[in-house]
Parts: sequence; C-alpha cells; structure tokens
Amino acid sequence: MTKSEFLEKLRKALGNDLSGAIIQENVNYYNGYISEETGKGRMEAEVIAELGDPWALARTIIDAAEGRDAADGSYNNDYGYEPEQNYEGQYRNRGRVYSFGFHSWWQRLLLILAVVGIIVVVVSVISGLVSLLAPVIIPLLIVMIIIRAIGRRR
Repeated sequence: MTKSEFLEKLRKALGNDLSGAIIQENVNYYNGYISEETGKGRMEAEVIAELGDPWALARTIIDAAEGRDAADGSYNNDYGYEPEQNYEGQYRNRGRVYSFGFHSWWQRLLLILAVVGIIVVVVSVISGLVSLLAPVIIPLLIVMIIIRAIGRRR
C-alpha cells in the first residue's frame, strides 16, 4: 500500500465519526510522519506496515477523540492526548498508547457470542458434509476393501 492509499483509507475511516478539522489534523500528522521516516532512509512500505491497518488506527483515533481508553485515566484536551508541536505544525501523541479493543461488557459478550456462533456454523457445515458424503463414501470403501481382499488371495 502506498502512502496516498493509506492516507485515503484513514480519511475514509475517520470520516463518519470525526469533524473535518480533526480528520485533516490526523491525516496531516500521518502524512508528515511517513515523510519524516522515509526521509530517514526507511522504505515507505515498511513505515506503512508498521503503522498497521488504517481502519484499526482510525478506531484508536476515534476512541481517543471520544475520551476513551486513556492509559492513566486522564486527558488534557478534546483529542485525547497531550499535544506536542511537531514538524509542519502537526501534533504528536506524547507517550500514550491506544489499543483497539473491546471496552465494555456488552462488546465482550457480543465477541463471545460471535465466536460461539462461528463454532456452531463450522460444526454444522462439517456434519452436513459428512451426512451428505457418507452414503457414497461408505459403500465405496466397502467395495475397495473387498477388491483388495480378493486381489491378495490370487
């Protein structure tokens, strides 16, 4: 993925949940960050891979903007991090790590139900395949065993 593709996906992911100014601020930050790192001699693809999925990154930014998931439980502004003026007037997240995850009990419950649902579907598909194939496979296996037994007697 190229820098422009990454930034466009990030912009789209942030688009429904944040204001235009915050979206532009974050896109500018990551644009500057990628440029700064490639200026240090790193490959663009390596920097983008290190940043991860733009949709997961957007979820982290949205959570921070909504005031969730603080490392020490406090925030210093509406964006969820202490700003530090950086290159080209952009802001840098100073020492905070935000994680994409399930924060409330109902989100965890939905995750557990989804996993159980997937397991039930997989077991159902496997048992359905076995029930469909058993009438064909079992007689074939019996015929093959009989043919081998006859072949060994000769």
